[in-house]
Amino acid sequence: MLQKVAVVLMEDVALFEFGVLAEVFGLDRTDDGVPPFDFKVCSTTPGKSMETSTHSQVIAPYGLEELEDADLIGIPATTRRLEYDERVLDALRRAEARGAILLTVCSGVYVLGAAGLLDGRPCTTHWRYTEGFQQQYPTAKVDPDVLFVDDGNIITSAGTAAGIDACLHLVRRELGSAVATRIARRMVVPPQRDGGQRQYVDVPVPESSGESLQPVLDWMVDNISIDHTVPALARRAQMSERTFARRFVAETGTTPLKWVTTQRVLRARTLLEQTRMGIEQIASESGFGTAALLRHHFRRVVGVPPQDYRRTFQTAS
Repeated sequence: MLQKVAVVLMEDVALFEFGVLAEVFGLDRTDDGVPPFDFKVCSTTPGKSMETSTHSQVIAPYGLEELEDADLIGIPATTRRLEYDERVLDALRRAEARGAILLTVCSGVYVLGAAGLLDGRPCTTHWRYTEGFQQQYPTAKVDPDVLFVDDGNIITSAGTAAGIDACLHLVRRELGSAVATRIARRMVVPPQRDGGQRQYVDVPVPESSGESLQPVLDWMVDNISIDHTVPALARRAQMSERTFARRFVAETGTTPLKWVTTQRVLRARTLLEQTRMGIEQIASESGFGTAALLRHHFRRVVGVPPQDYRRTFQTAS
């Protein structure tokens, strides 16, 4: 169970990336049905101010001892350098060895690299840093394109907004989609973006474009149980198939097939949690058609079979 969350601050911490972790895990949302997190902000110099990357200062009230029993340790972005405080690195090594979850936002991944925790493991960071990170830590398996990488007890994310995606993904993985959706709704952000989407898209805020596909995307979600083909969607968007396919990737960072599959898995997760529908009915309601297809895609995206997921997260009485 995800209960105690500790965030490690170092000199030149990036306030927005720290704020991402604080926003998801540090606010009391028990009035909205979100389980409380024991949130601790830590440093090697508790109670003393440290510089941030935005010409301000911040104080962490707790020391590194709070990392020893934390379920999750968050590492926000900080200045990229060759060496980091060995006390922090040792604490992270001990945490990883006992199975704690480590989550980095943007350049925070450099800290895990310095601790030797990414040798042979998949990871990511902001697209501007991936080449330099690979050179500095050549045994890490860096994916420069994705929003975040979930490698079990280590989750790494790309820049800023991708940190939100990674945090909500972790909440969904550990506590279920209902809790993640409640947090996302309060934050006014999308409840789920697939980690495999591209980091850079041509239209980061599609709603601002007169040619936005947002109405088509909304319609697809509202009609997730029916078949969606590129020709039919292009006609709805009043575009040629080629223009539609190009615009779709530009706005979402992925293809129509991958996007709708992710949305169908999300719908299936919600139905598994909140209803007692059988697997065949959930497959139909979510647009997969057959239980076999549901199981295939659900396990590929979520990592466990639908029935196992239901046993863990079902809330329907």
